[in-house]
Amino acid sequence: MLTLEAFRQARSVLQGVLRPTPLIHSPYLSKACGNNVYLKPENMQVTGAYKIRGAYYKISTLTQEEKQRGLVTASAGNHAQGVAYAARAAGVSATIVMPTTTPLVKVNNTKDYGAKVILHGEVFDDAAALAARLSEEEGLTYVHPFNDLTLATGQGTIAYEIFQDLPDVDLILIPIGGGGLATGVSTLAKLLNPQVEIVGVEPTGAASMAASLKAGHVVTLPTATTIADGVAVKTPGDLVFPYIQKNVDRIVTIEDSELVEAFLDVMERHKMVVENAGLLTVAALRHLDCKGKNIVSVLSGGNMDVITMSSLVQHGLICRGRIFTFAVQLPDRPGELLRVAQVLAGNSGNIIKLEHNQFVNINRQSGVELRVTLEAFGHEHKAQILQALRQEGYDAAETDTNDFYT
Repeated sequence: MLTLEAFRQARSVLQGVLRPTPLIHSPYLSKACGNNVYLKPENMQVTGAYKIRGAYYKISTLTQEEKQRGLVTASAGNHAQGVAYAARAAGVSATIVMPTTTPLVKVNNTKDYGAKVILHGEVFDDAAALAARLSEEEGLTYVHPFNDLTLATGQGTIAYEIFQDLPDVDLILIPIGGGGLATGVSTLAKLLNPQVEIVGVEPTGAASMAASLKAGHVVTLPTATTIADGVAVKTPGDLVFPYIQKNVDRIVTIEDSELVEAFLDVMERHKMVVENAGLLTVAALRHLDCKGKNIVSVLSGGNMDVITMSSLVQHGLICRGRIFTFAVQLPDRPGELLRVAQVLAGNSGNIIKLEHNQFVNINRQSGVELRVTLEAFGHEHKAQILQALRQEGYDAAETDTNDFYT
């Protein structure tokens, strides 16, 4: 069913609906991995993610009777917004079941597009079970978020745009959750150029597609635990699975901690907010063993709530040594705090937070505990500051910044 004619039809339907997301060259990421890296910023798409492509195209192919029954789907957030947006454009009702852990921004945006939202279960699979039951009991038309070839055809239109902007692309990195995006993009990309390499990327804690490929059939993971909520899928789609087997050359798995680093890279270097699922392809760049290739990282979405964003910033800065906390015991006498401050100032340490506790113990020679959270330039600068304190006679020890920096 995934033919060039089908992809052309989808591209025609989506003209005038989609927002242009031209490739962005990244000198920083290119230098870091030794390749020519381009970002496909679907985080800038209508509804903030690529999902509008498949949802809009799928709904356009439904019969009038299917539309009149009303739509239902399950989603971790981005497909929900795509269906809600497309349903409103088509003048039909939509019910969206979302996990209770879905970021608030995705829930509110889905409601703003006019859909009815039901929060149910902890992961996508829980929400999907309820959506399937509602479809059967209430006669609603189910628009699956990934296990649908028509939907995958719409997602695949991304490949047209990649080749338009970069005809000599060598490798495309695609996030994988249930498999709809990877199916569409990989299939069309191979039709346009059979030599292009397709690498899927999954979080280690929810690598259901990698497990399925290894087994040779679709398998269900016992859990899907990852900060990349958009791809936290325990069971990939059986309809799209054969296309993944045929067209995705290999899969790279990424630890959650790597997504924190990728978030800072994209935010600081390109001034873009990209959600954790979309950051998988950025983190994967460091796992490639090729050099000098033209590589496209598909940034699948950017719908991240500010609480998650602030947490990623904090943890990222800590991981890079740009925020750290130390504790030191001081004699209980005037001027000691000033001496420490002068050492910090002399080494360009910028104080963020300070706690001066005079009542730790009754020994006035080491009776004051000072805990300081500092901003530094990185791990080398952090080590320089701590060494400078020790040279002045202070037994400064780094402590857990996560507990102190709040």
